[in-house]
Amino acid sequence: MQKNFLRKMWWDGRMGHTTYLMFSLQLVNFLLITYNFLIEGEQIFQTFLSDLWLFGIIFMIFYIPISILIGKWHTETQIKVEMTMKMYEDPITAKMVRGLLNVQNNVSSKKEINEFRNFLIEIEKRDIKEF
Repeated sequence: MQKNFLRKMWWDGRMGHTTYLMFSLQLVNFLLITYNFLIEGEQIFQTFLSDLWLFGIIFMIFYIPISILIGKWHTETQIKVEMTMKMYEDPITAKMVRGLLNVQNNVSSKKEINEFRNFLIEIEKRDIKEF
């Protein structure tokens, strides 16, 4: 059995739940509630959008491009900040940068350099499925 099998299953379950299942359920829930209170409650809207499927299609025509634009903005601006903040908290990154500085300043011994090199080689060899 893998080293962190239960933790990996827990991670996979949370990612599937939040990224796909809850997103889909929340979108359907939003559509149903909006249709119920906005369209069915008003005669003006009921004339144009009498069918839930028509409302859903029109909503998705606007929703998908807007969400793509917001996601693109997030990737180009905000994600840099998030990754920087994560880097400050990552002990492996700190260890690797410290190792590089030690090598550059001749503080590291040959043994430490070889251990560091082997550590990086092992990381490169790993398949994502090992975690």
